[in-house]
Amino acid sequence: MTYEEIFAKSRELILANDASSFKGHMAVQVKIIGEGEGIFYIELKDGEIFVEPYDYRDNDCTFVTSGKNFIKICEGNLNPVTAFTMGKLKVEGSIEKAIEFSELVKQSRKNK
Repeated sequence: MTYEEIFAKSRELILANDASSFKGHMAVQVKIIGEGEGIFYIELKDGEIFVEPYDYRDNDCTFVTSGKNFIKICEGNLNPVTAFTMGKLKVEGSIEKAIEFSELVKQSRKNK
């Protein structure tokens, strides 16, 4: 997969989540390694989600993983905690924010 394909699919999956109950601000950088290498960010701000193909240096945490694994996480086919313990996902920065983000996505999927 190319970076553009990974970004487009990730963006589609992330924007399908319901963040309306989220109050506050959180920024997650996603660093794709290997095939389709690149960087993008996900920002949650008072119930809105933004996904943009830019380097967002003022982030709470960074996920480092392959494009295939990140898409699996977004689809709900790979648990982020399992991916982390198996070495398929590295988290830089706030582990607490990474878990909060994962729980928000997981909860949103349950409500669909």
